[in-house]
Amino acid sequence: MHNSLLRQLSGHATHRPSAAAYSFLDEKGDVAATLTFSELYDAVQGVARNLRTATAPGDRALLIYPPGLDFVVAFLACSLARVVPVPAHPPHPRRRATLDAVVDDCRPTIVMTSAQGAARARTFAEGSTVLREAPCLLTDELPGPTAGAALTGAVGEILDPSWIEPSDLVLLQYTSGSTGTPKGVMVRQDQLFHNEEMIHRAFGIAEDSVIVSWLPVYHDMGLIGSVLQPLYAGVHCVLMAPVSFLQKPVQWLRAVSRFRGTTSGGPNFAYDLCVEKITDADKADLDLSSWALAFSGAEPVRGATLRRFADAFAPCGFDAAAFYPCYGLAEATLFVSGGQPGAGHETRSFDAEALERNRAEPVADAKDDGKEPGETEQPTKSLVACGAAWLDQEIRIVDPESLRTLADGEVGEIWVHGPSIAAGYWNRPEQSVRDFGARPV
Repeated sequence: MHNSLLRQLSGHATHRPSAAAYSFLDEKGDVAATLTFSELYDAVQGVARNLRTATAPGDRALLIYPPGLDFVVAFLACSLARVVPVPAHPPHPRRRATLDAVVDDCRPTIVMTSAQGAARARTFAEGSTVLREAPCLLTDELPGPTAGAALTGAVGEILDPSWIEPSDLVLLQYTSGSTGTPKGVMVRQDQLFHNEEMIHRAFGIAEDSVIVSWLPVYHDMGLIGSVLQPLYAGVHCVLMAPVSFLQKPVQWLRAVSRFRGTTSGGPNFAYDLCVEKITDADKADLDLSSWALAFSGAEPVRGATLRRFADAFAPCGFDAAAFYPCYGLAEATLFVSGGQPGAGHETRSFDAEALERNRAEPVADAKDDGKEPGETEQPTKSLVACGAAWLDQEIRIVDPESLRTLADGEVGEIWVHGPSIAAGYWNRPEQSVRDFGARPV
């Protein structure tokens, strides 16, 4: 088995050079760009060898890209050059403070963007003390690699993915900052590779799978689950801009229908938005029968949402058994738990008052009436199961005060242990020891 996604890509480029790796759809749903595995590998080589002239292994690169395939190339080029990519939300006045906090924390050596995103990236960099002198690399204007060159890693020559070490940082994934200052989760090559293998097995990805995604690529669900998993598996990935979905949700389902997507999903609100905004006329040309796994990664996953979506799109061929509630977080790279693909979702009702006392007491005779908690006088709460651990990961429910592993029926914190757990927080050694080094008694 290869030990990095770049070695995976090298293998795909050798054995399946003309197969489509990524396609990007414009706001109308038309294909704006496609890269085969061979074209992707060549593009990554070209950016990586130029990146090597301005950086050293271990440097951080701030990735500021509008939606498109340039981000995918840049991210992979960073790994090949052994530079640590820091995906960032495109600069926006309302998010300036968050992005400034990320930059101040990771102190990137270089800004990477495309010609389309250059103006916004440079405007942001000019207002940042850290980035004011940093070079800005426009990756879509660089020449490609030199064909047939030796694998020595010098500028102008092909870089060999075998020089990537499992302990190399492959990503600084910053938390949203919604509950405090953003923290940079340090993800190593081996941790990412292990998590991709878990996703591969848990989602039942096959050779003929097609992954469709509108999710933001600067977020772990969109990046690791929807952009990098296709590369790991060697399957076609169809991407679209988040705003294309938000403005017209039917574009997501049309992409699944048109490209015979097998794997796609998002947070709970995405399914609600489809039910609310997609009309009967829109549904007329949708065929969702290929959609084998519709993941819902949210906290909480709402059973009523899944039922409404299944009822609304059953006439379009959607099978409710495709629903796949799952749980994950950036500190675990991404994926933590999920059920068996094709088994659908399981919802159980619990005594709401007992949950307040940290007890999970099933209500055996409660009827599933499709209502959300708070819509009925019955003191119950419906919860959707998010499956179990995969491979050699371990999940425990722990009392955060006593550090005691709790018994079945007790409510506590979710603690995860295994090879996918990230290396800690960037520049936060004490918090890393506390959060990543904690052990139950």
